[in-house]
Amino acid sequence: MKQSTKSILRKHGYRIDKFIHHYVYFVFYHKYISVAVHLIKSLRYMTWIKPLRFPLKAMYNRYHAKILSFDDVQKIFQLDESVSVISEENKKIIPFKYAHDIIFNDPEHIVVIDCPCKKALPPYESVNCCIGVGKDLSDFWFEHCDKYNARKISQQEALELVKEFRSTGHVTQAFFKVATGGSTGVICNCLPESCISLQASEITRKINPDLKQSVSSGYAVQKNDDRCVSCGDCCEYCYYEAMTMKNGLVLYSFDHCMGCGLCVEQCASGALKLYPHEDKGVPLDMDKLGGNHLVEIKR
Repeated sequence: MKQSTKSILRKHGYRIDKFIHHYVYFVFYHKYISVAVHLIKSLRYMTWIKPLRFPLKAMYNRYHAKILSFDDVQKIFQLDESVSVISEENKKIIPFKYAHDIIFNDPEHIVVIDCPCKKALPPYESVNCCIGVGKDLSDFWFEHCDKYNARKISQQEALELVKEFRSTGHVTQAFFKVATGGSTGVICNCLPESCISLQASEITRKINPDLKQSVSSGYAVQKNDDRCVSCGDCCEYCYYEAMTMKNGLVLYSFDHCMGCGLCVEQCASGALKLYPHEDKGVPLDMDKLGGNHLVEIKR
């Protein structure tokens, strides 16, 4: 048995059922997600069935994502020590029942593979955008996901990759999955029209407004009306319709905003900035995880 496989088995506490789930999930990534695509598409015709919220909530408790600002992504890719944050208090950051551990073992080890969502949906040119952070996960990907063009990259290359995708409207998400031991480690660059997670959240909001697979970054946007020139660039990059144009003016909706920060990066006049807001949850900010007494960091 390869060392990476042993490490993954150990991560699951030698639970064979969870290890098999992990193995099938990643080794047959494309087929696994292809099935999910068909399930999500079928949901579009079943939003009137309100009891669906119960099985969907159970599923989302096991597979979900935290939207990240660019600054918080940058801090993850600057880690030079292993971080293990395991606490019920993490639910203030990741408000789900099962998968909410924040673990980056040997975070300098990074592998990027083809995004299964993009491969399962209409063809896209840039599909090599799913990033695995941490030695156990990245080694497993590199050894078992060759057919998904797995390649090792540096932390700086990972950051540049995120920058490139954000410039074309991709939302950055950290995924938390029971399949990965109930923890994060997967960071993906998600185009809304080609991301199962974002599409699922959009559809299931129609069943229950509180039911979503992707949660806010923990930030809201502050708009300086004096500096805003109403060019509308921010609106073009806002998937959540938090930035809209009306009568020649840019309007901001706090309720719709998920704090991805794409609008801020596109604002040439510097009229927008992110700020933490308690109603948006707690950011996945590696600098503050120890200081806010929410969690314990073991290094």
